[in-house]
Amino acid sequence: MSVILRTKPRQIKVQIGVNPYACASVIIEYGKTKVHVTASLEEETPRWLKNQNRGWVTAEYAMLPAATHTRNKREKNKISGRSQEIQRLIGRSLRAMIDLEKLGERSLIIDCDVLIADGGTRTASITGGAIALELAIKKLMSQGVLAESPLRCRVAAVSVGLDEKHQVIADLNYQEDSTCETDMNIVMTNQGEFVEVQGTAEGRPFSQQALQNLITAAQGSLDEIFKIQEEALS
Repeated sequence: MSVILRTKPRQIKVQIGVNPYACASVIIEYGKTKVHVTASLEEETPRWLKNQNRGWVTAEYAMLPAATHTRNKREKNKISGRSQEIQRLIGRSLRAMIDLEKLGERSLIIDCDVLIADGGTRTASITGGAIALELAIKKLMSQGVLAESPLRCRVAAVSVGLDEKHQVIADLNYQEDSTCETDMNIVMTNQGEFVEVQGTAEGRPFSQQALQNLITAAQGSLDEIFKIQEEALS
């Protein structure tokens, strides 16, 4: 039987306006994990969206070479399967925030570069990406590029897991993530709806009650994260 051990996220810090050349920029920290996020505008959409009177939001994700204990090689010509999976997750999550028709035939690209990795790089990227995306929308509205806001909601993400004692822990650091029996990434809106739930039993299968406890822990953690987002944006 699982019990909830920790619902609070690690200390989260947000610094906005760190890149003068981006439409919007953020450095977000989940504990020791630190991600630099920028939002850039392109006045065009992918070819498959041409002449459809709607825009696009996408993401790119990468780790800097010294983000972990051992140097990562730069992904120069072809990104890894892991990075591709993560940037697709970030893009899907952030598109949940936006009415793409109101965005018009333009694209917003969210670039997430991991400076330091200690677990939760994809969840930090989503939460920081949501802040950067909202800041970019506000800037485009103030410049008259957008006539009305395409924002539908706000999103944030957190990891949760079951340790070897079957205790539920929210916002896993690297050590916790590498030893837990089940890990899960949960993306939600500030309206209490789920955008994505990714969960895998690395060891023992988990019960329905454990799943509910994981979701409960994530919701408690995300309540705190949405407050931090609000403070950063205000």
